Amino acid sequence: MPIRRTLAALALLAAAPAVRAAEPAAPLKVCLVSASAEYKSHESLAALQKHLEANYAVACSRAFGEDKGKDIPGLEALDTADVMVLFTRRVMLADDQLARVKKFCSSGKGVIGLRTASHAFQNWLEIDPSLFGGSYKGHYGKDEPAQVVPEEKAKGHPVLAGVKPFGTPGKLYKNPALAADVTLLLTGVATGKQEPVAWVRERPGGRVFYTSLGVPEDFTNADFLRLMVNAVFWSARREPAAKE
Repeated sequence: MPIRRTLAALALLAAAPAVRAAEPAAPLKVCLVSASAEYKSHESLAALQKHLEANYAVACSRAFGEDKGKDIPGLEALDTADVMVLFTRRVMLADDQLARVKKFCSSGKGVIGLRTASHAFQNWLEIDPSLFGGSYKGHYGKDEPAQVVPEEKAKGHPVLAGVKPFGTPGKLYKNPALAADVTLLLTGVATGKQEPVAWVRERPGGRVFYTSLGVPEDFTNADFLRLMVNAVFWSARREPAAKE
């Protein structure tokens, strides 16, 4: 009876439900918050959006306002975002909007701070020490080339995966005393000076990445863009996912 058994087995296989392919993960939702005209943050974050959406499973929303303004339209996108990328400068944000930003920052979701994010809001200057763990004390007087190099102890960190030493043309920011619980990733070295330029922090409110880099030329640098991609996904506790 081998033939009958074979036919019965085939019949059972035909009747069995097809195995469904695993559903792809939902795109990572990133809210880009911009208001730093000195460093052309609108153009830079638009370029970052193009890079992220073209190459990774990411969907970006924009909340673009004015440098030193009082309003940033589009911040309601934070309510459903996984990650906020913050690049604003001394905005005197309206109380309801600032409350929305603070709620996101304590939600357990990812926060990325770029350059002037250390003084993102004039009515929340504590964002630098309390959230980012920085100690912004101004910057050096002029733009000059600096080499950005990884810290030896941090070379295995996921945010540095695939990131090689690179150059930046912008003036270095001064951060003389980082919080004890940050992990320094990158240092900028110029003639006669060096400063921390990128670090991460894990806190009860979520994962945070900050870099004092972010001049327009940085956004044309492949290693800087890789750093940003890694930081976005790391802060969301997800692996970088290429766009299918």
